[in-house]
Amino acid sequence: MHDDSDPCFAHLLVNGNPVDPTTRRDVARFRRAERTRLMHLRRKLPSDELAAQSARVAEVLSGLLTPGKGTPVAAYWPIRGELDLRPWMQAIHEQGAQVALPVVIEKNAPVEFHLWRPGSPLKRGIWNIPVPAEGIPLTPEIVISPLLGIDSAGYRLGNGGGYYDRTLAALPQMPHVIGIGHDFCRMETIFPMPWDMPMRQSILGDGSMRDHAI
Repeated sequence: MHDDSDPCFAHLLVNGNPVDPTTRRDVARFRRAERTRLMHLRRKLPSDELAAQSARVAEVLSGLLTPGKGTPVAAYWPIRGELDLRPWMQAIHEQGAQVALPVVIEKNAPVEFHLWRPGSPLKRGIWNIPVPAEGIPLTPEIVISPLLGIDSAGYRLGNGGGYYDRTLAALPQMPHVIGIGHDFCRMETIFPMPWDMPMRQSILGDGSMRDHAI
């Protein structure tokens, strides 16, 4: 008699974590629905309100962080209505911080963070996201992570690719991670799974900041 199932229930493991298949399916459905809802709200946001929320977050970040000369800070290039922190990125660069952008090297794998300077050439990466043309990798001490939703425990709902979770888990030391989102992104829970990585802090477009126990 032949057994076609995976040995040792390996089909129920994700990144070494045991996951009930029904729970995983239900959580995935819930998150897809929430992503759709939150993306709809993001698309409806007027450009002047997007700029105002971006400015409020940048102001809070400026009061919260004083990266020293040479401190590696990972930020992001805004796409699809994300809050735009590029003026803040330029400001900390002028203060001496090393600013980096996430670069997808391989799909479904951790990203790298490559050095960015204001005015430096960019190229189109995977999914046409702008990335530094000169690929100088950095290991960040601070990570500014865009999010679609965030719950009270600091767990982030992203775009669904899992790249930030994979990347943070693979870094040699956990950086100071700050989630950045719009003023409508609060959620009661994302129903975190074993591989989800919580934010240390979050800042939303209404200027509120929250510390999360991790």
